This record gives sequence, structure tokens and C-alpha cells, in this order.
Amino acid sequence: MAQRGVQLDQETFSCPICLDLLKDPVTTPCGHSYCKNCITDHWDTEDEKRIHSCPQCRKSFTPRPELLKNTMLAVLVEELKKTGLQAAPADHCYAGPEDVACDVCSGRKLKALKSCLVCLVSFCEKHLQPHFEIPAYEKHKLVEPSKKLHVNSCSRHDEVMKMFCRTDQQCICYLCSVDEHKGHDTVSAAAERTERQRELEGSRQNIQQRIQDREEDVKVLQQEVEAINGSADEAAEHSEKIFTELIRLMEKRRSDVKQQVRSQQETEVSRVKELQEKLEQEITELKRKDAELKKLSHTEDHNQFLHNYPSLSALSESTHSSSINIRPLKYFEDVTAAVSEVRDKLQDILRETWTNISLTETQVDVLLSQPENMTRAAFLKYSCDITLDPSTAYRHLLLSEGNRKATYMRQQQSYSSHPDRFIGWEQVLSRESLTGRCYWEVEWRGRGVRVAVAYKNISRAGDSDESGFGYNDKSWMLYCDTNSYNFWYHYVQTPVSGPRSSRVGVYLDHRAGILSFYSVSETMTLLHRVQTTFTQPLYAGLRFYLFSDSAEFCKLK
Repeated sequence: MAQRGVQLDQETFSCPICLDLLKDPVTTPCGHSYCKNCITDHWDTEDEKRIHSCPQCRKSFTPRPELLKNTMLAVLVEELKKTGLQAAPADHCYAGPEDVACDVCSGRKLKALKSCLVCLVSFCEKHLQPHFEIPAYEKHKLVEPSKKLHVNSCSRHDEVMKMFCRTDQQCICYLCSVDEHKGHDTVSAAAERTERQRELEGSRQNIQQRIQDREEDVKVLQQEVEAINGSADEAAEHSEKIFTELIRLMEKRRSDVKQQVRSQQETEVSRVKELQEKLEQEITELKRKDAELKKLSHTEDHNQFLHNYPSLSALSESTHSSSINIRPLKYFEDVTAAVSEVRDKLQDILRETWTNISLTETQVDVLLSQPENMTRAAFLKYSCDITLDPSTAYRHLLLSEGNRKATYMRQQQSYSSHPDRFIGWEQVLSRESLTGRCYWEVEWRGRGVRVAVAYKNISRAGDSDESGFGYNDKSWMLYCDTNSYNFWYHYVQTPVSGPRSSRVGVYLDHRAGILSFYSVSETMTLLHRVQTTFTQPLYAGLRFYLFSDSAEFCKLK
């Protein structure tokens, strides 16, 4: 309770303007007390109006009253100072750079608690009290603190703008309604607010409905993502099982062939060695018989020769060479041929059907080769001749070199009207549609050029984003100038790094959804690659920025 009493004393002897303990306290004729400097400064700002009022009760004095020192208050304040007590509020009550400050406080200002739309003044808690205590303020409109109260005051008449001119669509004061806005369709600001509030609610309902619709679309897309992921996981798992089975089957067949070859090898070798041993035994026997006959032939005794000849001349049955079945064996070449045939058939199957392994619903292709690894010679196999379609050309584009070159001219060209012509953008499309695998090169001169591809149904009228290359979802564009590269799609810019060159190569694999841009000089350097899904045939395009800039589709064949 004692602490509460001290607090009341501090508030009692505080200046309503600076909120510090009174310094040189003076009292106005209405009975309120202030620091002499605070009230003097306040009235100095009112001298031009020649009406001086009390900041608390707003009572006016004419002429300016003479301020006399309140001796009793001065003594009491000095006594409070001796106790060491201060009446200053906590630091968090003072207004910072981001806060709305009280317009009445002098010196260091407190945070405003409310702003008055009638007074056009912001008040702290203490200075706001008269609005609650004095009946004259009952009809004043108090709002949350605002730094933009000045917008409610008419700059011409210095009056609160309570009217709205529907003719000029602006807030005005009452004097404006009978002056420069006389005869206009004017209503009260409150009435216009009510009408606009109804429109606002309708707009909010529309926005909320669109939000709900988009949230449903997001859910559908999320379900699609989950379905794609699930299908892909299932396909990958099943494919892995199938390939594992194929590998297991190939391993088994390899083992069977190897076992059969080795078994046949053993049988054939055994048969041959058996014959080989018989022949070697016969050779030995024949050599022994030959030696005996040789010895007999040298016998000088005729009777001995004739006696032994019959037994030595008789030969055992010979293993005639014709009994040895020496076939023109190809050994195991037939096996090799059979396995090679299986290999060739399997390769043909994989080569012919592998590119068909795709998910038609999600357009996911199996890419067997990556364009980053291709040489320029490999790209040239897919080169195509591209010419520009005059019926699409902007009227300041001059086509030449058999419609392969376009130049941005100051003079308008004599093109006839055509629904395919670009009206608002300095660009042109090719005559040829691009599908499958295509490659082309663009040689440009000047400050810069935009090399693009687009669907045929891209908008042609006006200069809206719907028709500008790279500013929508129907076109892809590489911006090339003498200093930098930038890729654009759907109004999203992607900085691109790479060596500067006046020739740009473009590779398109429509089915695989690959679009690549290259800097072409002595070597090829990939600048940017897009992986997406193309839903329509594409057309090559050029877009220009400065007069005299030109670009030409190069002859590559």
C-alpha cells in the first residue's frame, strides 16, 4: 500500500507534457500545472492561431495568459527530489524508431496508445485520458496508432476528409465538395466504405474459393506424385527381380554349356587316347617283328632260314587305318556358333525393344546416351535445315538469305496481316516443326540475340508475357549478349556461365524431353540443359532487342 501511495504522489507532481517531475511549476487559469518551459513551448507553437489552449482540458485563452510560479508545488517537488524518486516511465514505454509517438509529449516522447481520426493526433495513455473524461470528445473516432494520419487531412483546406468523390475516385473534405468538386457524385466516406466493404467481401469470397480450389489441385498433384513414385518404385523392384532372374538363368546356361563341353571333351579325348594306345602297341609289335625278319634275312644257313621263316613271317591282324574314324571334326565350333546365335538374338531384342521401355502416362524415358558426352560430329548427325516463317515475323524484322537470316530494322517491313504474326515482340518462329532429335546453330551479330524454342500455340497479339519468348510456360529462351548468358522460362531468369561466342548450338531430343544450349567455337561447351516433358511439336525462334542486330540459322550439311 505504501508503494502505491508513492506512485500516486509521483503521478500527481508530474508534468502532463514531458511526464517528468515538474520543473519550475506554473499553473494555467483552468487549474492545470505544467513545467514552465513545457507550456511555454507549447503555446509558442500556437501563437500563429492567436488562441492558446490547455493541453489537458483544451480550454482556450485569449489573450495568452501570464504564467506565474506555483510556489507550493515547487516546494513539494523539491521534497520529492530529495527522496531520490523519479516519475519517469520505464524505457519500454518510450517510442522507438518503429513506434508511433505521442504528438502531445514534449522532449522524449512516449508510445502512442491510440490515434484520433477527428483530432488527427496520436496520444499516449496519459494524454488520451481527456477523450474518455470530457463529453466533447465522446464522438471522436479512436483507432490503433497510425503514422499516416496526415492522409486524412485535406492539404488544401486543412480539414478532415469525411467525403468521397466517386467522379474523381478520391477522398475530399466538405469544403472540397462545394468547391472544385461541386456537381460531382459525392457521398460520405462511411457510405463509400460500406459499398467497398461489400465488394471487398465478395473479392475475399472469390479468393477463398480460389484458394480452396488450388488446395484441392495441390492435393491431386500430390496424389499424382505419390502415384508416380509408387509406380516407379514398383517398376524398379519388378525390373530388378526380372533382370536378376535373367542373370541367374544366363549363369545356369553358362554353367550347363561349360559342363557339357568339358564332358564331351573328356569323352572324345578318352576315345582318341584309346585308339592312340592301340596304334602305339601295334607299332611296337611291328618293330619287334621287323627286327626278327631282318635278323632272319641275314642267316647264311639255308635250312635254318627255311625252318624259321614260316613262324616269323606270319603277322597278327593289323589295325587298319581305315578302322580309325578320323572325322573332319570342327571340335566345339558348333557350340560357339550356337552361343553366338543366342547372343546376337538377345542383342537384337534389347536393341529393338529397349527404347520402348517407358512409362507412357508419365512420359519417363530411359536415356541410353547423354548429350553432354556427344561430340560436335555426333550432333551434326541430327542437324536440320531451319528457315523462318515470314507470316510470324514482327513487322520490323527483315528476312533474308532464303529466310534463314533475320535483322531488326528501324523501317517497318511491308508484311501483310496474318493471325500468326507477332505484334508486340520483336521475334519470329521457324517454318519447320521440330520433333525427334534435332540440332541447329545460330550465328548472331550485334549487341545480343535471344535464341528460343516455342509451341505453335504461343500467343501472338500484344506485348503481354503470354507472347514473349521465355516469359511463359510455352517457350524456352537463351539470352546471349556480348557480356553474359541468361536462360529464361516462365519469367524465371537463370544466370548461365560459359565462354562467349557468336555461335550458339541447340540440341533437342523431343521424346526424351532434353533441350541443350552450347557455345560453339573451336570446341563445344554446354551452357544450359533442360530436362522436361514436351507436349507439342516445337518451333525454333529468334528475338531481338536493338536495331541492326541480326541472327542466321547456319547451313550445317
